Amino acid sequence: MSQPKEIFVVMSRCTACKSCEIACAVEHSKSKNLYGAISERPVPKSRVYVEWVSPDGKVPIVCRHCEDAPCMHACISGAISRNDEGVVLTDSDKCIGCWTCVMVCPYGVIGRHLEEHKAYRCDRCPDRETPACVSSCPTQALIYQTVDSFSRDVRKDVSGEMLAGEGG
Repeated sequence: MSQPKEIFVVMSRCTACKSCEIACAVEHSKSKNLYGAISERPVPKSRVYVEWVSPDGKVPIVCRHCEDAPCMHACISGAISRNDEGVVLTDSDKCIGCWTCVMVCPYGVIGRHLEEHKAYRCDRCPDRETPACVSSCPTQALIYQTVDSFSRDVRKDVSGEMLAGEGG
């Protein structure tokens, strides 16, 4: 089995432009385009959140699809499950809107769609090769790679910085 891809954040690259939030909401809209999504009811919701932490920290936060997902264990209706790629998904047909998953999520990234009385989360855009949030990020603060690939790139960058610091 191949290693699944994850969404990683390079916080130093984030400018808090919120392009990822807009792209996510549009991808999860009925129209799949910004102009149409603006007028849709219920309003399409983003599954990625860009938080501002004083004094100047910008942090995009998205579902981590936890290995031992508390939301999956807490769901009383059985609406939350994990697919073969390791993505934790919410079946909106089974969701009863009790918000238990919202309460137990350690990252605060499960949203409440009040009009539909359903919970929603990042589904990693299953109809796309790369999630919309990642594709839309102009600074490449969001990266969609396997853990091994991401770690290898980080080691390479750090090694280069260490060598540059030594004048070499």
